[in-house]
Amino acid sequence: MFKIGNHLSSAKGYEAMGKMAVKLGANTFAFFTRNPRGGKAKEIDPKDVEAFLQYATEHQIQKLVAHAPYTLNPCSADPALREFAKNTFADDLKRMEYTPWNYYNFHPGSHVKQGVDVGIDYIAQMLNEVLTQEQTTTVLLETMAGKGSEVGRTFEEIRAILDRVELQDKMGVCLDTCHVWDGGYDIAGDLDGVLDEFDRVIGLERLKAVHLNDSMNERGSHKDRHARIGEGKIGLEALAGVINHPVLKELPFILETPNDDVGYAAEIALLKKVRTTP
Repeated sequence: MFKIGNHLSSAKGYEAMGKMAVKLGANTFAFFTRNPRGGKAKEIDPKDVEAFLQYATEHQIQKLVAHAPYTLNPCSADPALREFAKNTFADDLKRMEYTPWNYYNFHPGSHVKQGVDVGIDYIAQMLNEVLTQEQTTTVLLETMAGKGSEVGRTFEEIRAILDRVELQDKMGVCLDTCHVWDGGYDIAGDLDGVLDEFDRVIGLERLKAVHLNDSMNERGSHKDRHARIGEGKIGLEALAGVINHPVLKELPFILETPNDDVGYAAEIALLKKVRTTP
């Protein structure tokens, strides 16, 4: 099944998100576990979750890709900010168990002039402190564009974090098409080559989800500015190649394009139209 969706607001609850996803034509979706710019999390209503899980089964909603708040920086130079990231991360993993066996995606963070090796060590340290053998959630490191001092701008940096994590089976990767393009990977001209490199460095078995975005920028710009599908420098043809690629086609695809609900519904319909594989 082609799994395609977008980011939805969790403020109204799980069942409401599920119904909105179906209304938009989606069969998966992403959501922020709390305010994406803050630390406050809404209390989870078990009855709402129960209603959502039933609705998800009835409408074949599969593999949610939750997103950590943007404010988390597990490799900050400030110990208080690293502690905040760890505590929030741990709380989110507990909340994720209300909807088990899904994904929790996060930006690795920015090392803020400490150096990438220090940043990688801090990120892995946090993961080793918060991951548990009992959790059903798979944590995804997101590939980044390389803006500023972001960690995760290359496949090698992602691999370096993974190598330091003790509970290997709890980890995966989310590939963001805008980010890897802005990071210098030619997914428009040589998608097979990029995936071969991903496999060589990280291993394709680690790739669990895709953030499907066009880019406002030329390849290698390191700017991270998303564009609507087909309106950016990557282009519709290349992104159609992504969703139809035999290595990627069964993964959940999440739109993070600058859109309203009408725009997302149109993009989902467009991507279903250019989907050529069963």
